[in-house]
Formats: sequence, C-alpha cells, structure tokens
Amino acid sequence: MLARVFVLVAIAAAFCAQRASGEDAFPNRPIRMIVPFPPGGPTDVMGRLISQSLSELLGQQVYVDNRPGAGSTLAGKIAATADPDGYTLLLGSAATLAIGPTLYRDVEYDPKRFVPVAMVADVPYVMVGGPKSPVTTVMDLIAYADAHPGKLNFGVPNGAPPHMLAAWFKSLTKTDFVIVTYRGGANVLTDLMGGQIDLAVETSSILLPHLRDGSVRPLGTPSQKRLSELPDVPTMAESGVAGFVASSWTGIVAPPGTPEPIVDKVNAAVNPSLASPATQAQLQTLGAEAMFGTPADYTSFLATELPKWIAMAKLSGAGAD
Repeated sequence: MLARVFVLVAIAAAFCAQRASGEDAFPNRPIRMIVPFPPGGPTDVMGRLISQSLSELLGQQVYVDNRPGAGSTLAGKIAATADPDGYTLLLGSAATLAIGPTLYRDVEYDPKRFVPVAMVADVPYVMVGGPKSPVTTVMDLIAYADAHPGKLNFGVPNGAPPHMLAAWFKSLTKTDFVIVTYRGGANVLTDLMGGQIDLAVETSSILLPHLRDGSVRPLGTPSQKRLSELPDVPTMAESGVAGFVASSWTGIVAPPGTPEPIVDKVNAAVNPSLASPATQAQLQTLGAEAMFGTPADYTSFLATELPKWIAMAKLSGAGAD
C-alpha cells in the first residue's frame, strides 16, 4: 500500500505540473458531480468526500448535485444527456447503472454508453437477524427455512440492492422465506430491531453501530474475506453458500462521448485523492475501502459487475416504486 501511495503521489505531481504548464485548459470552470440519492446518505457522503479532494487537485470546484428519484435513474438520464465536456460527472453504482435501468422501462438512457472514469470505493454488505430472530448463523437460516417454509420474513427496501441480494440468496440456497418490501432501509431496520421481521441485509456502514450495541445480530458477509471490523463473522462461502459475493461499490462515469484526455485527467486526480491520509481516514469511518485503477480497470470491473446485478434485478421480480 505504501508503494502504491508513493506512485500515486508521483502521478499527482506530474498531473499538477501539466496543469500548471497550460498544456490543457480543462478544467477552467466548476464541475458538477451528480449524486443519484438525497443528501446525508452513504452515497452522498462518498460523493462529497471525493468532490472535495478533486476540487483541490483539479484546481476547480467540484460540487455535488443531488438528483434522487425514479430508483436513481433520474440522475442517470440527466448525466447521459449532458454535454460530454468533462464538466458533468455521475457517481455511479449498481443502482443507477444496472438495477434501475432493468426495473424502469422508460429510463431513456443506455448505461453501457457511459464512459468509465474512475473507481471510487467499495463497502461490504452484512446479513443480519433481529434480536427475536430464531436464527443466529447463515446455516441456521437455511436449516430453519427448510424446516419451517415461509415462516421467516426478510425485509428489504423495494428495488434497492438489498432486495436484489435477498432474492439472489433465496434462489441460490433454494430456501423458502418471505421477502417483505419497504419504502426505505430505515424502516427495515426499525422493524427488524422491533421483531416484526427476522432478517435483513445492508452495508456495514449502516449496520456497524447497531451491531456494536447488539440491537441486530450478524449472520454472514457476502465478501471475499472476513471483515476486519467483524472478524468473528464468517463469509457466505464459509457458511456453505459458495459464489454469493457482492458489495456496494461506487465509481465515476461521464456522459457518452467524453474525450479520452479529459477522462484520463480526472482519473489521474481521483487516484491520489483516494490515497491521501485524510480521505483514507474518512473512508474508514464509512466502512469503505478505496478502489484504485485506470479507466480500463473500471471498464473491466463494470463488465463483470453489471450483468450480475441485472440478473439479480430480473430474478427479484421487483416493481418500480
């Protein structure tokens, strides 16, 4: 990691030298970062964090423009129809680039046409049970559902990534539980802690405070390895559910047709901003891990991730809400 930081700092220095030499006029005015969710949520916090760092490195203000609505596809449409000049960027995720366009028929944009700019961060999910839930592990969950089909209730925000994960888990394990949809994740957690539902899945950034105070119980994580914050909680693979791996990721994309030199310049600023100690410390408070890479790396990442989330969206049978 230290070696990577040194390399990124060198890239940043070269980038700043290029900007100072006047070889490229971009950027010469503020840049809009569209965030598809309301202020205050995890994605908004991530957008403001990276925008602040980019403002310092690019020498122009990068400001957040919150555009929630239509399952995050409203923001996608605005970004897709913006001028491809680098002054409009979109903080993309599975919701905007895969789930929303699958569930909403009139999105009026093709997410595959966005230009990948830079990966930003990755936040793990945790499957949890409520204090009154009859299960304490993933293996318990599967065994109980087999013995008591239809008795367990799994709460999810309708059409959101946790909804997709619950449907995928149900299909992959062939377990019989009831998926209960809510208008938002906060309502899911309220009912989970109150005992109205038995199960939920959310990001660690949201769940860690509740896990620490014991108001919810961890069952397993759909991650490649155990989380440092939850070292005693097994992964899904360790719990017998091979292949169930997913996380909440964010990355910057640009409108179709954005020139490669502009994309490269923004990417060259994102990576060192993610590597800075201040950004690293703030990412840690969110339970997030920086994702470094080139535009080509992000393109390859999306080629793997988007089909997975599209398949989950179709499997879920969720309706647009």
